[in-house]
Amino acid sequence: MHTHNTSKLLLPVEAYTSQAWFDKEQREIFGKSWQFAGMESDLPEVGQFNCIKVGAYPIIVIRDDTGEIRAFHNICRHRGTQLLEVRGQRKKVIQCPYHDWVYSLNGNLIGVPEKRTQFPDINMSQWNLFPAGVAIWKSMVFINPDPEAQPFETWLGEFPQHVGPHQPELLQENEVREYDVKANWKIFVENYIDVYHLSHLHSETLNMYDHTKLVSAISGAGHVSTYDPPDKEYRRYLESKPTDYLPLIDHIKPKQWGAYTHMMFPCFGIAGDEFSWSILEIIPINPDLTKVKQRSFTMPMDEITVAISKGYEKVTTWLYRQMGYRPEDNPLESKDFMLEDIYACEQQQKAMSSPRFAFGPTALDQEQLIVDFHKAILLYMQE
Repeated sequence: MHTHNTSKLLLPVEAYTSQAWFDKEQREIFGKSWQFAGMESDLPEVGQFNCIKVGAYPIIVIRDDTGEIRAFHNICRHRGTQLLEVRGQRKKVIQCPYHDWVYSLNGNLIGVPEKRTQFPDINMSQWNLFPAGVAIWKSMVFINPDPEAQPFETWLGEFPQHVGPHQPELLQENEVREYDVKANWKIFVENYIDVYHLSHLHSETLNMYDHTKLVSAISGAGHVSTYDPPDKEYRRYLESKPTDYLPLIDHIKPKQWGAYTHMMFPCFGIAGDEFSWSILEIIPINPDLTKVKQRSFTMPMDEITVAISKGYEKVTTWLYRQMGYRPEDNPLESKDFMLEDIYACEQQQKAMSSPRFAFGPTALDQEQLIVDFHKAILLYMQE
């Protein structure tokens, strides 16, 4: 764990409560940085597309006729109408629903109704869709609204050196969970990179890792990485090759076991351990509401293994309920570290409405990552 002189958190309370601050973040941070836009596997065939919003920019991510993934601003060049919605399949072309202007899958304007009589002088090549930047890394698709933005590799910096041994292209998607968190997106990010709370809030749910040996790194445009090794007892359990839940990931060597936790700036999480690899989309909705989408990947399993895994989870949940652990009543008794985190984040957001609310001192080492996160936020917001 790297050490620094003690310092205080840098963002004002308004950064978590103000609509004006939230709107500026959408322009200055999300509109000017690389953002996660899905997995390559989300667009397996030509013409399949996904629509997302990056800051103020609606974007289409689509697989073109050559099989390449491209991204375009989701606005028709005629009157600015949004071309597509959500996700789906456009087998041959992209057609505007308003006046039927037609674009190829590589963004070129190829059709204008009544062109000869209504647009006799139009230069079709000048009205192609506005492109966005696209990069693919570890089977993940990232986009930037500005096609001339800082190269993705530069933005990543040394981050790939810290990301861990997981190879998501060898795994299969196992589960998707979504949460509505009644807190500002930065509170959720800060909790995610807060080392100090691991031994306290998660004293029972994450006690299989030795937090005293946790190491961290900051790289690229403010990306955070931590590695938490298994304690001796948990390592012995893993060495017994357990079969009661999920299969161990076969391309991770025993010396690489542990919890890998990453936050790509500003708010895309990656987490991996001996059994699974997950991505965490943290989506700001408004100053005090965040949607979190968690997608988990595991070793490919046949139907029987999946059924055993799901059955084990259901039985465990049932036993917890018989013992009185009811997450809907008290998240801190849920035995689910995600519900514990959400509870803590929402409690902090509630407290911010008090005139007496203020940040206190930060832990010398274990909260320094949050201070660094604040510095990265301010770097964008002050430009």
